[in-house]
Amino acid sequence: MNRLLILKPVRMKRITIILLGCMAVLSVHAQKFGSPAMQKLNTAQFAITNLYVDSVDENKLVDEAIIQMLAQLDPHSTYSTAEEVKKMNEPLQGNFEGIGVQFQMIEDTLLVIQPVFKGPSQKAGILAGDRIVAVNDTAIAGVGMNTEDIMKRLKGPKGTSVNLTVMRRGTENPLNYKVIRDKIPIHSLDAAYMIEPGIGYIKINRFGATTSEEFLAAMKDLKRQGMKDLILDLQGNGGGYMKAAIDMANEFLNERELIVYTEGRVASRSDFYAVGNGGMKTGKLIVLVDEYSASASEIVSGAIQDLDRGLIVGRRTFGKGLVQRPIDLPDQSMIRLTVARYYTPSGRSIQKPYETTADTELANSESKGEENARRYREDLLNRYKSGELMSADSINFPDSLKSQTLKLQRTVYGGGGIMPDIFVPIDTTLFTNYHRDLASKGAVTQTIAKYIENNRASLKKQYKTFDKFNSGFKVDEGLMNLLRSIGEKVGVPYNEEEYVRALPYIQTQLKALIARDLWDMNEYYQVMNSTNESVNRALQVIKSDEYENTLKRPS
Repeated sequence: MNRLLILKPVRMKRITIILLGCMAVLSVHAQKFGSPAMQKLNTAQFAITNLYVDSVDENKLVDEAIIQMLAQLDPHSTYSTAEEVKKMNEPLQGNFEGIGVQFQMIEDTLLVIQPVFKGPSQKAGILAGDRIVAVNDTAIAGVGMNTEDIMKRLKGPKGTSVNLTVMRRGTENPLNYKVIRDKIPIHSLDAAYMIEPGIGYIKINRFGATTSEEFLAAMKDLKRQGMKDLILDLQGNGGGYMKAAIDMANEFLNERELIVYTEGRVASRSDFYAVGNGGMKTGKLIVLVDEYSASASEIVSGAIQDLDRGLIVGRRTFGKGLVQRPIDLPDQSMIRLTVARYYTPSGRSIQKPYETTADTELANSESKGEENARRYREDLLNRYKSGELMSADSINFPDSLKSQTLKLQRTVYGGGGIMPDIFVPIDTTLFTNYHRDLASKGAVTQTIAKYIENNRASLKKQYKTFDKFNSGFKVDEGLMNLLRSIGEKVGVPYNEEEYVRALPYIQTQLKALIARDLWDMNEYYQVMNSTNESVNRALQVIKSDEYENTLKRPS
């Protein structure tokens, strides 16, 4: 006991010396950084890493610190890991590397819907309807492997090979294929076709690296078919590259017309003008938007509206008008930091509010960032609850946000998204909980996969062209029985009242999905647009005096 009492002061003295030495190092370390705030942050990080009682994951600590700092700023300043950066960039870059198949998981098996045209799988001999059961001798069917793990086995660098084992209808034994991976295009243009004589329709799903090329090619093809007027569908388009949006807007505007400008606290104002070499500076133009149209979609629709070049039809857009600058970090992770705001030609800010101002106590509390983020996320739900998606009269803009279009002096509003010139309410009567559950639990896609697998050959034989299919194919009771049966299997009990109410939409959706699997997305949208209220309203406006009258009168 006495020995312990004698040793304790000695040990404490040694510990004190060690701590004093570490604190001296901390002081020197902190002085390397400029501002007091940075000294404080780096001193804390250094202390935790070197003095904390247990070992710590330094990388995880830094990641969490960055995430928490960005959470105090705005909803679009974000941190992404190296893997997340790669996944995020693939759709915008316009390609990824893999085997090139559209597929659907059905009964724990990968069913090939369509091999990509001239892609690696098609070149190797893979056919629509094939079931891939093994990859490099590893079974992927019947073993409960999730889709992400399967994708990791199929994707890989260009030029590498992968061995696939395939079961094919009508063939007793498995077939083996060696597929050489290649770059697989990711298209940002979903559909481009003549919706009526003289009227073209183009749907863009994102603004990526290849959007301008795809859009120009589609415009050229439609003009060759006699297009004079255009419906540009940006419904559900969440944005992407600003340059792609500027290039698209340029197609409709005259030389030196302002498309958009950006400005921030440090970033000085930058103006982006039309070059004037666009291919459709005349003719009627309608841009379709909804509550999911954001960012680059709002740049295009805002420019078209402010310059009175065309009409915006649909519902108020999302309201994402913040410019992010990507900042690459040493481990290939990335910060996307908001550095400026987008403004339409008339000076309207596209960005909807994200700061809490009404509740002073909350605004000053530590949970301010979390509460702001929550309210921002729930904005679309609140729009639905307030009735905004069903009636334009439910939207109230203060006079302080009032602005004028630049040529016709029509009244438009800022402060959160682009308000359409012609409002189209969402049709809630078509959607039921029963249909939503069928879709979310995979019953709809499983039904189509089974139907196509059993009937692909006979459908191709009966309908040589899409036009014949579109005019002649009807969804019969047998297909509807299959849907209800699969619904029961995946846990969606039959609800007759909701089934009957949603039946017209479900039948259209099933027909469209069959068209997609037999042909492509272009044909899918030709079927689906027959029930799209915004598309039908746009056609009505173009074919009547309403187009000219709306552009002439102050709104």
